Amino acid sequence: MVPVIGSQSGRIRDALGAQRRRLREFADETEPTALAIIAVMVLSLLGAFVGFLAVSDLTIVPFLAFLTAAGIGWFRYQEETAYVIALMMTVSTILILGLIIVFIFRESVPVIRYESATVFGITVPGLRMFIQPNWDAVSPPIRYSMVPMIHGTVMVTLIASAVAAPLGVSAALFLSEIAPATVREVVKPGVEILAGIPSIVYGFIGFTVLGPWASTQFQTTGQGSYLFVGIVVGVMALPTVVSVAEDALSSVPESMKSGSLAMGTTDWQTMTSITLPAAFSGVSAAVLLGVGRAIGETMAATVMLRGVPRLTEPLVNVFYGQETLTSIIARNYGEADGFQMDALFVAGVILFITVLVISIGAQYIEWRVHKRLGGEV
Repeated sequence: MVPVIGSQSGRIRDALGAQRRRLREFADETEPTALAIIAVMVLSLLGAFVGFLAVSDLTIVPFLAFLTAAGIGWFRYQEETAYVIALMMTVSTILILGLIIVFIFRESVPVIRYESATVFGITVPGLRMFIQPNWDAVSPPIRYSMVPMIHGTVMVTLIASAVAAPLGVSAALFLSEIAPATVREVVKPGVEILAGIPSIVYGFIGFTVLGPWASTQFQTTGQGSYLFVGIVVGVMALPTVVSVAEDALSSVPESMKSGSLAMGTTDWQTMTSITLPAAFSGVSAAVLLGVGRAIGETMAATVMLRGVPRLTEPLVNVFYGQETLTSIIARNYGEADGFQMDALFVAGVILFITVLVISIGAQYIEWRVHKRLGGEV
């Protein structure tokens, strides 16, 4: 992991250095009038941002000034204005992301303090949320445990990944390497259309069709099971895995495949020994995107699960489904307040950290594959 972080930080330093040089060159080559317009744009957008944070009624004034300055600059100094707007939008995106992170962490602090526990004389904030399984926002003593929701999220994610990963990669390999052009032209747009179907539609189908069927076939009490929620979420993630993995497999140079075939290998041997390893970083990214979709899925889980924040008995029982991190947020945010609302923010923090770890894992896989294909030891 250290080489990944080092290489990433080196690229960031190089990019920042290049950006500073471009800014100096930009300032030296830009006319004073253009610089004045750019200064008005920057200051007015900053004023609008501050006014937005302060919930001021005057926020519209600097925003209109920004639009006016941007309009004038676009007609008189289009290149310079486009450069500055692109730079400001990039900075704004990073700043907004940072504010979201600060907000969700800050809002989760009160309940983390409330659920502190003492271990060997040391007070650990929020420890009770991860060592005791009870969530009870009504009856004293009030407890807000994340254990049942983390368990449900892990169960749904594992089942969804078991559905989406092998089927998605296999379908992508078929479309990229085996299917005729006419089949590919029909199937791939259809797969991409499936990715655009709202999640509530999948959840509604699962609730009205799969839920009653599973309840009857497996003789369960009521509806809601991690097994069928995971299957539905896996089907939802399938188009994403297929599309991204197919693009990665198609990007493998044809010369590598032709060279393998010229050595006497079969098409299957070429796919497994050349195409898949060469595109492994892209295929891994596709699977991780599918996993991220499964972790962050809200509506299907909310519609199909029972909505009871407790563990299943036994823990590996997939025929009953209680709650996930996303579904408890969707189910309770409308009426939650106090520590209960703060506990929902803790669920958001856990989801954020999970996605961050997945992103770092994707970067690590990409670095390892790049190192191996580059011939480094």
